[in-house]
Amino acid sequence: MTNLLLAGYALVILDVAIWRFKLPESDIVRLFIRLFIFAALCAVLFTANLSPFSKPDPGPLFSLQLAGQILEVIWWLNGARLLTLALDALLLPKAWRKQRLFQDIFGAVIFLAAIVAALAFVFNVPVRGLVATSGALAIVLGLAIQSTLSDVFAGIVINTTEPYEVGNWVSIDGTEGKVIEMNWRATHLLTSQGNVVVVPNALAAKTKITNSNRPPSLHGISLVIDVSPEERPGVVVTALENALVASRSILAAPEPYVQVKDTGVNFVHYEVTAYVDDMAKKTPATNELYDLSHRHLAAAGINLRPIGAATPDPLASDMKQLRLRRVELFAALNDEEIKKLAARLTSQKYEVGEVLVTPETVPNSLTIIDSGVLSVIIDEPSGQVEAGRLGPGDVIGEGGLLAGMPTNVRVVTLTKTTVSSLRQEDLTPILKANPEVAKSMCRLLSTRREILGKLSVDLPAQPAPDQSVFHWLLEKIRELHSLTL
Repeated sequence: MTNLLLAGYALVILDVAIWRFKLPESDIVRLFIRLFIFAALCAVLFTANLSPFSKPDPGPLFSLQLAGQILEVIWWLNGARLLTLALDALLLPKAWRKQRLFQDIFGAVIFLAAIVAALAFVFNVPVRGLVATSGALAIVLGLAIQSTLSDVFAGIVINTTEPYEVGNWVSIDGTEGKVIEMNWRATHLLTSQGNVVVVPNALAAKTKITNSNRPPSLHGISLVIDVSPEERPGVVVTALENALVASRSILAAPEPYVQVKDTGVNFVHYEVTAYVDDMAKKTPATNELYDLSHRHLAAAGINLRPIGAATPDPLASDMKQLRLRRVELFAALNDEEIKKLAARLTSQKYEVGEVLVTPETVPNSLTIIDSGVLSVIIDEPSGQVEAGRLGPGDVIGEGGLLAGMPTNVRVVTLTKTTVSSLRQEDLTPILKANPEVAKSMCRLLSTRREILGKLSVDLPAQPAPDQSVFHWLLEKIRELHSLTL
């Protein structure tokens, strides 16, 4: 019997080692190994005439009897633990296995039953008296830990109704964060500031919960813009709708919209609402919409300024100079040169769906977008692909204006559009009078080779060994404008 007891304790030590060091790594494989060890422990006990369902017979040595009782108690506790793991891994629904709550509750119930059974079978303790005593004790403990019990039962409700799960981004009672743990007492949220906020389950069960991951492929973004009540709402709404059209980060369905949210003596609230298909896109899309809204409001003549601050009406000539100043290509020009070019700018309006540029054409003018949204389309073997969208302040035809390069794209208006145009012959006198300006423009184009290569068909994929893209463009500019560089 002594050898069998030693074998039983050896199996227990082996089981503890497998549990402690998590060998092997697979939970299912490890569970079946532990079940096999438990079966071996059962065989050892019954071979040694030890039954977990009865008290060991008194032997000549009290130490052997005590060792047998301890091994039987270990059998009950180990069996309870393995039963808990088996229920969790094999029987519980997959959604429940992600949470610790159900595993903890099942484990507690099974362990309590195992302890009562061990006391009754191994030590012959009267169970009825124990149950009566424990019932009175449970009432006292229940009154003492009411809030904790409230969290436990609220946790059961949350885990069964599943308003959120681990990994979801939620807002609970105004606290927003990613769910990193759900246990029997609380939900743990990781906020955007990197802090962990513990929300009691009782509070989560009673408050409003916003789950940003449901539906999984639809997430709303909203921004509120305050505009002076002096501005006509129709003009503001049209400008903000153009900003929505200009964004490629948002979904076309559900359709984004603009509405007048609230009005006051000193302001009008305009709310812009759109949707994205990924939580990670919310912040970039929101920032992009703010930028586009600012550009399209400015293009509509709506200045976002402090309430009550007077702004003088700009002259038409000043507006033309401002448009040219916003073009990066003309950054090297002085005020006098900008003024001369501004006097030669012409304006033109387009309706929706009109084509401004077609592939293989050589633009003989630079087009500056004053208002509206345009789509840049490239013809691919698989069909037409939208390469981008243009809005107020963007330009078309830089390569054609400076170097006579044909385009590789089709540019179509998506909204009503107003543009300003500058002809090639209007720029030539300035380039002749100031060759350094030509070099500066050429240097800018060469640094934007990747974008220019998509828009133009004449840019070489690989210049000659003794010629950089900069020198290649400089030669093109010299030939087109008859410059001596």
